[in-house]
Amino acid sequence: MDVNEYLGLFLDESQEHIQSVNTQLLKLEQTGSQEAIQEIFRSAHTLKGMSATMGYESVANLTHEMESALDLVRAGKKESNQLLLDTMFSAMEQIEEMIADIETGGRGANIDVTATVSAFQSFIGSTPKAVEVVDETVFTADLYTDSVIKQAKETGFEAFQLHVKLSDAVVLKAARAYMVFDRLQELGEVVRTVPETEAIEQEQFDLSFDVLFVSQESADVIEHAVSQVSEVEHVQVTPYTSAAAGAPEVAVSAESVAVAEVKPKAVEADEPKEQAVAQAKTIRVNLERIDRLMNLFEEFIIDRGRLERLADEVGQPELNETVEKIKRGTNELQSLVLTLRMMPIEQVFNRFPRMVRSVAKDIHKKVQLEITGAETELDRTVIDEIGDPLVHLIRNAIDHGIELPEVRLEAGKPEQGRLALRAYHGGNRVFIEIEDDGAGINVDKVRSKALERGVITPEEATAMTDNEVAMLIFAPGFSTADVVTDLSGRGVGLDVVKNKIESLGGVVTLETVVGQGTKFQVSLPLTLSIISAMLVQVGDETYAVPLSSILETTLLDEADILTAHRERVFDFRGQLVPLVYLKEMFAIETETKTQFPVVVVRKGNKLVGVVVNDLIGQQEIVMKPLGTYLEGISAISGATILGDGRVALIVDSNDLF
Repeated sequence: MDVNEYLGLFLDESQEHIQSVNTQLLKLEQTGSQEAIQEIFRSAHTLKGMSATMGYESVANLTHEMESALDLVRAGKKESNQLLLDTMFSAMEQIEEMIADIETGGRGANIDVTATVSAFQSFIGSTPKAVEVVDETVFTADLYTDSVIKQAKETGFEAFQLHVKLSDAVVLKAARAYMVFDRLQELGEVVRTVPETEAIEQEQFDLSFDVLFVSQESADVIEHAVSQVSEVEHVQVTPYTSAAAGAPEVAVSAESVAVAEVKPKAVEADEPKEQAVAQAKTIRVNLERIDRLMNLFEEFIIDRGRLERLADEVGQPELNETVEKIKRGTNELQSLVLTLRMMPIEQVFNRFPRMVRSVAKDIHKKVQLEITGAETELDRTVIDEIGDPLVHLIRNAIDHGIELPEVRLEAGKPEQGRLALRAYHGGNRVFIEIEDDGAGINVDKVRSKALERGVITPEEATAMTDNEVAMLIFAPGFSTADVVTDLSGRGVGLDVVKNKIESLGGVVTLETVVGQGTKFQVSLPLTLSIISAMLVQVGDETYAVPLSSILETTLLDEADILTAHRERVFDFRGQLVPLVYLKEMFAIETETKTQFPVVVVRKGNKLVGVVVNDLIGQQEIVMKPLGTYLEGISAISGATILGDGRVALIVDSNDLF
């Protein structure tokens, strides 16, 4: 088997099972849920089988040890304890590392799991390995089932209970199960299954399932037929005896039973196919194909702009009408294509519960993580990039924000700190908030450090608000921590967090109250590829200003310009807003005007008026990177191609402040 053909599928499904185990481990730790144990066992078992099939023995061996320990717990032979939970958390971290190594071309074998395996084996001890036993009462008796069985027996059928076990190496469980059912349909009628048929078709079962079956054939014939299906490891056929045998007979009409279950074979035989078609509502698509589709659509958007411009020049009503139809159609198509790239931020958030538990435990703190809005969707490009900045902010909040339990109790707070992680849509942006109820940021200490290091002048320190001073923790190399830990440090790397968020077109702000906590808010654009922008003219050049950062446009007279702190400002709704002249910033010669348009852009709570020569209008543009050669140009985040074929630079309004 060429494993490379299935590598993508293996990686995707591995991540799903890892996430499932992490979620259920937290649930098991908090509630001791037996259902969680079953889910963890099922995912570990599947992960083991998948890894063995692909030849990744290191993953298979570690999950095997985990599965063996869990088997004792679920069989009631041993009690789960904190040591086992800690070992399982460690094992999942190591499995994640192995999968990451496999993703980059490795075999996942360079991770030292000796201590974890020893811990599992110590837990297992000398307890004999559990043997899978067929539960003879797997099908609970009910009037419906008994009536069907009774009806079948009256027509010469016998009832059997089948326990089918698939091979550990099976790749497509649902397909094998379907083949089993297909064989059974030739010999009789399936009455019930455990788990339910729908769950089996969706692969929501372990490697085994049970079937209640009526047939005129013998048990040996049935067993032989099923055992011929490839990757069926074992099949056990036993006569079915209803637990309700001897119970008072309840009249159930033959007609209703026949319609409900014992259908004519010809009709029943087609049912699985119909169900399969009805449930095939989603497909997995390679991301490279979606990116290629997106690139082609971006080119189409550029050509659409050119077509609109040509139609305006020609001025023919029929052409304008056709272009307008194309525009409406492409707007819908754009929405659809962008939707394909949207993914729930849950994929990023899912890693945090385990991380918060681990970090809090390491530094002896008690933290309750509350996640809301995990279903909020965001562009895949942003999803891929936003994880690390959020990890840093969360670790920072736990390390420096939330106090130790004894400190919180002295301050009259619950000993368990609260860390809220929220995501929600606002206009064409997504907001992510990380809020703790910890000690807050000591603004006076930040101000003092900033003055000491010359980050701000005494005059600036006096004029700045508390939140503006607190934002200084994002300055490069700035730290107020008395003891810098290897976990995090406000000032140790927060400038990197800020730069990363801003490189995604985002903005990070914070609010803090001493003794009550800190809230970081990250604002991100929904997508980075096609954006709405305001085209402006400066001399002979055209620039694009992202609409998401524009608050308003206005006309300003030369006489309205004021001077404050040696800066040119103007009065905007009672607030003095500094002016930035693009012609001066980019050294463009333009004619002098006494009245000119101003684009008011915002960054957090700050405003800046961008002075231009003319406003061309709003347009959707395709963002193109400048490449490494032109990377790092101040106040320029990329370029776009206009309808007339010219290139327009995209202004990065964050650099204007």
